[in-house]
This record gives sequence, C-alpha cells and structure tokens, in this order.
Amino acid sequence: MKKLKVGIVGCGGIANGKHLPALKQIEEVEFAAFCDIIKDRADKANKEYADGKAFVTEDYRELIKRELDAVFVCTPNCSHCEISVAALNAGKHVMCEKPMAMNYAEAQKMIEARDKSGKLLTIGYQNRYRSDAVYLKKECDKGNLGEIYVATAHAIRRRAVPTWGVFLDEEKQGGGPLIDIGTHALDLALFMMNNYEPLYACGSVYHKLNNDKETANAFGEWDPEKFTVEDSAFGFVVMKNGATVKVDSSWALNITDVREAAVTLCGTKAGATIKRGEKLELNGVKNNAQYIETPDFSAGGVAFFDGKAQSSGDAEARTFVNAVLGKGKLYVLPEQAAVVTRILEGIYTSAKTGKPYYFD
Repeated sequence: MKKLKVGIVGCGGIANGKHLPALKQIEEVEFAAFCDIIKDRADKANKEYADGKAFVTEDYRELIKRELDAVFVCTPNCSHCEISVAALNAGKHVMCEKPMAMNYAEAQKMIEARDKSGKLLTIGYQNRYRSDAVYLKKECDKGNLGEIYVATAHAIRRRAVPTWGVFLDEEKQGGGPLIDIGTHALDLALFMMNNYEPLYACGSVYHKLNNDKETANAFGEWDPEKFTVEDSAFGFVVMKNGATVKVDSSWALNITDVREAAVTLCGTKAGATIKRGEKLELNGVKNNAQYIETPDFSAGGVAFFDGKAQSSGDAEARTFVNAVLGKGKLYVLPEQAAVVTRILEGIYTSAKTGKPYYFD
C-alpha cells in the first residue's frame, strides 16, 4: 500500500482540532514532517502522531525540501499564500486552511502556482461535508429550489470571541469574524447557488464591543488593546445575474438567534434554511398548501450504533487524500475559494470607503 507522506505547517489549534486527528485515521497517510515557529508544538505533534519519528523544524522552507507528497498549511491567514505557493513550487500537493488568502491577488498567485506545478490545491471549507449541507446541495443541483435569487450567509455568535492565537490581530488575520467564520457561511451560500460571479458589494464593519469588560465571553475576557479587528461585519452582495447574497458575521452580538456556517436560500420553487444545531428546513408549496420539511440525518435504532456519519473534518481529509492518490476528485476548488476571498475583500473595502465596491 502506497503511503502518502504528509507535512504539517502550523501545529496549533486547527491542526490539532481537525487535521491531525482526521489524518491519523487514514491508513495511507504517514506523518513525515512537522513545522511550527514554536518548536515545542511541533515536537508535541511529532510525539503524538508520529511516535517521534518525523522531521521537525521551525522553518517551513526546511519542511518543503523534504520528500513529501502533500503539505497542510495550518498557519495564520497572512502566511497562507506564501507557504502554499512555496509548497506547490516545491512539487507538493497542498491543503490550505480557510480563508484561502488575505486578498484576491494572493489567491490568484496560489492558483497560478497550482497551474504551474500541476499539483492539487484545495481549501479547508469542511462544512460542505456536513450531512445537512450535502443533502441541501443535492436538492439545489436537482433544481428542486428553482432559481435561487436571494441568500443569507449566517455567521453569528452572541458572545464567543476567540481570545487565543492571533484571531484578534488584524495585521496577521486580515479581519475578524467576517474573514474567520463569515468565510464559511459565504462559501456555503455560493456553493449552493453555484454562483461565483459577483457584481458589487456593500459593507459595514463595527468595533462596538472591543473595549467592553465583564463580557461573559465563552472563551474568557479579551484584551481590548489586542482586539484590533472588528467585532461584527455585514455585507450585501449583488451578483451579475441579479441575485443577492447578504452576509451576517459577528463574534459578539446582542442577539439570541445565533448560528454559523449556515445559510438561508430562497428560490423560485422552494426555500431552505439551516438553523442552529445544523437543522435543515425545506419549505414551499405542494398541492396548494404550504409545507415545511425537516430531513432526519440520524440513523439510529441499531444497538450500539447512534447513526452518526463521519465528521466533516474526517470527510474532508479522506477526500483530499483520495484525490492525491488518484482515487477521486477535490470537493473544494481553489477557483471557488478565491471568489469567497474576493467578496470578503470587497465587503471590507466598501466598509472603509463608504462606497459600493465593484469587482470589474
């Protein structure tokens, strides 16, 4: 059995929370190298996932020199482009965490490197693999919703500002909740609509709660001096075919209707919305009566089996590995992810200028 030699760049939260546990379950994968600017984190990952046998470094340039098949880029947003391009140029397949890049120009550089190298490039939008998202995508592709002309991308938290790492650092991340969790919701909306042609965007960005104290934040109190990104951002996007997409994102909003990586779709034949807890509702009219359908994604009823499907992170890893091994295709294309980044950039630019941002 061919072993896929994998290198991990960035051994922090997203690597340990998603990629490493998922890859560990795939027998074709061999952890061959770990890199982190904090060497202790790379050493820890090496010990836990490679029995201490992998190559460890603090410099990603040393990692991509190794004989590796694929590199996972799990670093802050500001380095996604640099590391991904270098890895592709070194002849490695690349899985880069979301968002694809800080801006559209960087995303284009990554695609150009992909084209030049002939290697695979994908982005970590794992929410596409959830049961509700897979079901909804099938409904959309079958035309059961008709023409989807109105959508809302939901990425709203009440009090859950991430206080670790560099999430609050605008220079390293490029923004706050819009580029962090808004990117997942926007990806789902565009994917369901199969519409990647934006005309213009309008945006508003808020720094209303950054200096608050006694916040009841789920992840503990934040440091106002380090909170340089927005706490909320909202966008309105008009597509070239006239469809509209609203993007709602916040880490801390005084609201009870909280949900993230969720969408609401309105089509000419039916509508759909993903609610809190990944509950999918389809609505429309049948037999001259309004209806609401809620698919059941559990498959219980068998002893010792709760019917839960594999996690979205596990499915993402399996799909990428299969594609590298020539056993399947990528599910998240970089061309799609680049448009997500382009729209996010447009919303931020509109918020700064106070004017609509036209993409062409």
